[in-house]
Amino acid sequence: MTSTITEAYDHCETVTRTEARNFYYGIRLLRPDKRAALCAVYALARRIDDIGDGDLPHTRKLALLAGVRDSLANLGDSTDPVLVAVADAARRLPIPMDAFEELLDGVEMDVTERHYETFDELVTYCRCVAGSIGRLCLGVFGSRPDRNAPAYADALGIALQQTNILRDIREDFMNGRTYLPTEDLRRFGVELKLDGNDVLVDTDGQLAALIRHSAARARQWYADGLRLVPLLDRRSAACCAAMSGIYRQLLDRISADPAQVYDRRLSLTGWQKAGVAVRALAGVPR
Repeated sequence: MTSTITEAYDHCETVTRTEARNFYYGIRLLRPDKRAALCAVYALARRIDDIGDGDLPHTRKLALLAGVRDSLANLGDSTDPVLVAVADAARRLPIPMDAFEELLDGVEMDVTERHYETFDELVTYCRCVAGSIGRLCLGVFGSRPDRNAPAYADALGIALQQTNILRDIREDFMNGRTYLPTEDLRRFGVELKLDGNDVLVDTDGQLAALIRHSAARARQWYADGLRLVPLLDRRSAACCAAMSGIYRQLLDRISADPAQVYDRRLSLTGWQKAGVAVRALAGVPR
């Protein structure tokens, strides 16, 4: 499919508006040129993530991920609207394209790995699938000179992914994946299992204790990552604060009552997300 630049960006914005249930509340705060670029980044990241989450056989998933790698290596020749938009954004902005390679590495880990022994191993995974997104976003945002800016963006992505892991414990377990590190499960005496109604079992409160411990650890990563915000222009800072604010509010709710994730996929309402976005824009100095 051949696309003009405008059509390509329009397609990516439609994908983002439809699929980015949390991120779009922040992305819409960006000025138009940066919003278009970040939608392009999101659309490609979403495509990669969907391959990993789909129902295809592992061999087919790995083949599709390899195909995306090949497309990235020949980005200028593509007529795919998402790749056309990403190529244009990369020409205009210092987007670290190698971060897409890291994202592909992380999704391949999802295809081939089902658990992580230590928290350090989990961080490596989170850095691939989410720290990479933080660094891609930074390439779109731009920042004042600071050699630590990529590390802050990386930490913020890792914090968001840890929040996702806590939100999705039940859903992931039902799909045969356990992201909580084995060493943590062992330390807290937790064996993940479901009752007859597909609700996570926590008869002694140890799972709740593990979730609260994990939430406290994630907050440390947020504290590091949010050092990025003062380095950004006003609208980019608002976008970053809104996206992270939605996930931090979700983390606070999970920590306050871990049982909320035992039988559902917890989320904020649209009004709650919009409120976070408005407060983020209002709270950033002009």
